[in-house]
Amino acid sequence: MVLRRECTARQLRLAVELRRLRDAAGLSAIEAAAMLGVSRVQISHIESGLAGVSEERLRRLAAHYSCTDEAFVDALVVMATDRTRGWWEEYRGLLPTPFLDLAELEQHSTYRRDVEFLFVPGLLQTEDYARAAFSSRVPELPQEELELRVRHRMHRRVILESACPYEAVIHEAALRIKVADRAVARAQLQRVLELSEADHVSVRVIPFDLEGFGGFWSPMMLAGGRVPKLDTAVRDAPHGTGFIDSEAQLGVFRTVFRRVAEVSLDPDRSRDFILRLAKEL
Repeated sequence: MVLRRECTARQLRLAVELRRLRDAAGLSAIEAAAMLGVSRVQISHIESGLAGVSEERLRRLAAHYSCTDEAFVDALVVMATDRTRGWWEEYRGLLPTPFLDLAELEQHSTYRRDVEFLFVPGLLQTEDYARAAFSSRVPELPQEELELRVRHRMHRRVILESACPYEAVIHEAALRIKVADRAVARAQLQRVLELSEADHVSVRVIPFDLEGFGGFWSPMMLAGGRVPKLDTAVRDAPHGTGFIDSEAQLGVFRTVFRRVAEVSLDPDRSRDFILRLAKEL
């Protein structure tokens, strides 16, 4: 068995789900190994993401773990057997791994939802806006890596071109903050307006004058899996990007998104709002 030198977030998620199924069944790794006729070490490698698992073995494990959720098992099989090398692979070794993991997550998402308070969501950014945002990083990025990050962010927009349902809730602050000059800010607002016209794209705005909004002042992203159990939340923090998959935490993020969407302006009023902001520039 050839072990992976590095696991992607998607491979780790499959490993975590298989471990959860075994734990829920109350079985040990030794018992799972005996059922497959392999060593305990091989089960450990599968459950850590260091080794893959075939469809046959995955289905045998699921049956042994008394998992009757066929849609969930089918989704795990797709994760285990998909060998697609996506566009993000050209950045491997050039950008931090979370950049690649995010692109892969988006590629396989059934929907995307963003909440942003200080920046326009990455999928809606123009090239100049993204460059200015990355340029503000401390410590300053080398020019070559900065341009790689900009190019990678622009490439991520393929998810919008694929008609994947996308919803964004953006605070007025993010729309007003000028990460560069007025021309860049104006072009960015126009870009948001253009994208929001697509049937599968919904943009909502939280205005400053909204009363009683304590807020949730941290950006978040939700990516839909083939089944709800495989949804993923993503949080950006100073120490890096975090991928969240526990059902309890996912429930919190789903509730947060629902609440901020409920208090925001509807898509039509949001477009009118953004248009007024653009005319002020």
